[in-house]
Amino acid sequence: MTAPAGTDAPLFPLRSVVLGAFVPTLVLEIGIGAMLPVVAVTATGRGASLTVAGLVAALVPIGKILFDLPAGALAQRIGDRAAMLLAGGVAVVAFATIALSPNLGGLAAGVLALGASTAVFNLARQAYLTEITPPLRRARVLSTLAGVHRIGLFLGPFAGAAVIAATDVRGAYWLGAVAALAAVAVLAVVRPEPAAQDEPGRVRTRGPAAGPRVTIAGVAREHRRLFATLGVAILLVSAVRGARQTVIPLWGEHLGLDAEVTSLIFGVSGALDMLLFYPAGKVMDRFGRLWVAVPSMLTMAAGLALLPFAHTVGAVTVVAALLGVGNGMGSGIVMTLGADVAPAEVRPTFLSVWRLFQDTGDALGPLVLSAGAALGSLAAGVWATSVLGAGSAAALARWVPRYSPLANLVRPRAGQKAVRVPSDAP
Repeated sequence: MTAPAGTDAPLFPLRSVVLGAFVPTLVLEIGIGAMLPVVAVTATGRGASLTVAGLVAALVPIGKILFDLPAGALAQRIGDRAAMLLAGGVAVVAFATIALSPNLGGLAAGVLALGASTAVFNLARQAYLTEITPPLRRARVLSTLAGVHRIGLFLGPFAGAAVIAATDVRGAYWLGAVAALAAVAVLAVVRPEPAAQDEPGRVRTRGPAAGPRVTIAGVAREHRRLFATLGVAILLVSAVRGARQTVIPLWGEHLGLDAEVTSLIFGVSGALDMLLFYPAGKVMDRFGRLWVAVPSMLTMAAGLALLPFAHTVGAVTVVAALLGVGNGMGSGIVMTLGADVAPAEVRPTFLSVWRLFQDTGDALGPLVLSAGAALGSLAAGVWATSVLGAGSAAALARWVPRYSPLANLVRPRAGQKAVRVPSDAP
């Protein structure tokens, strides 16, 4: 294994990584986090029933899924940074539309547009960081990005609550518009480092793509075996993670816990989750991706299997903490694996298909829980999700070594030669 070029360079360069990706992500996610808790409340205030309000809130993940593939085509055509700027601009308009519109249609259109802009921004940001980060630093950078994302979503509701207390519920959307505008301003002011763009041996993906036109169908067809195996594993991982966001509130409601108690338990889980993002990346870069991916999913599977036996506040808190640790252990793993296996020449388009699996899994996870509850047994839905977690761990153990040269950096598999990572690989 050879060390990547530029190992003496800072792990998080100020211009290209901190200001070029982390800061815009943090401020944009604060805006999104301020909006998410009040979408349903705003919808009911504009005349929607609870069912319709739930559907309006679901337009964020729906917008992501609908625009995952177009996001890749857009970033491939105009470049990663331009796509991030465009997505941020759309987010500003969407937040302002929600704040200014008095009717339900304006709210729904704005929320859907925010889902779409998030899909474009996340895809372009991942492709950008993959391009500029050497392979053996990639997991630390992307896991830190995942941590910044979570910190922003964690801080957003508190910032939104403060603004709403001083104004009204529309203040949360104006906060989002200001946050999105700040993200665009940082991206516009901070120019990429010329040396990184012109480095020999790199495929340039931050500007408009050159060469033959790339199609989504062509990329999906060429890599169909990878998507049918490792892609399905990522879908399962995302389903378990998506269910984690819903399972604690649902189980707390099932036990009749007060809302503030459930919120506190959920906060403990989220805090443990946020503490582990950098150690997760360090382990992935030092020992290999499998050393984080498999234990993370087994830990979450165990937590979900234990939850139906938790009938007290203390027991639920312990299980929630276990789920937080398991999710935090896997911080950035989906983005890192996508970066590892994405071909440089078609990276944005490839990652758009990859993110479609990810976002579809996020949406399917809560549906598994809901199906169990609808059939009369929330516990059955929780256990089914636990099975998905164990299945995802097995799928990752089986398919990550086949496609990622960085699956296990400790010892080669029997009969397999050590894989050399090119020093100029992105």
